Amino acid sequence: MKTLGINSSPRRKNSRTLKLVQAVLDGARTQGAEIELIDICALDVNYCMGCEVCFAKGECVQADDLNELVDKMLNADGIVLGSPVYMHGVTAQLKTVIDRLADAIHCQLLSGKYGCAVTTSGGSADAHVLDYMNHFLNELGVITVGKVGVALDKNHAALDRAINKAFKLGMTLAESIQTKRAYPAQEKEIAQRRAFFAQLIETNKVERAHQYKYWMEKGWM
Repeated sequence: MKTLGINSSPRRKNSRTLKLVQAVLDGARTQGAEIELIDICALDVNYCMGCEVCFAKGECVQADDLNELVDKMLNADGIVLGSPVYMHGVTAQLKTVIDRLADAIHCQLLSGKYGCAVTTSGGSADAHVLDYMNHFLNELGVITVGKVGVALDKNHAALDRAINKAFKLGMTLAESIQTKRAYPAQEKEIAQRRAFFAQLIETNKVERAHQYKYWMEKGWM
């Protein structure tokens, strides 16, 4: 059982979001998970160019570090996303990765995996950013088991409480993976989204030849 933590704070080792990501990983490790932490701010990931070559061929025209990250996500059973709140959204580094994963979303590439999200903010929008990150995971086919956020300008001591919650979230993540815990409401939404992508790809099967082939091989279409 492998759990991958993805931190997207440019503050690197001084990141408070990193402390939450690490706490989730530590919690998962107590349940037997093999853990790995990735700092995407240390990766070379370019902006999406919107060329849609990945839809047709299943590969990006850009040669950078994204493939390495995707491989690690594919090899993980659990995925933890962490981002501080920047202007009511995730960091530019995480948004760049998200935009580059359009083909992975259309292919529901991480179906069957579990995940969660953590964030820190100065004072607001943490709930919105948590929902956004978990929604992104759902779009990839990932079932999310929870979230932890903390607004630090209200009470700096709240970070310690959030770290404890993140640790427990990591335990829940690992337990969900081990037991293949069902989350019926999410599974229903993911199925509805899959139906949408099936229609989209069927309608554009010539232009999206790779995606159509992938879906046919999966038996989803």
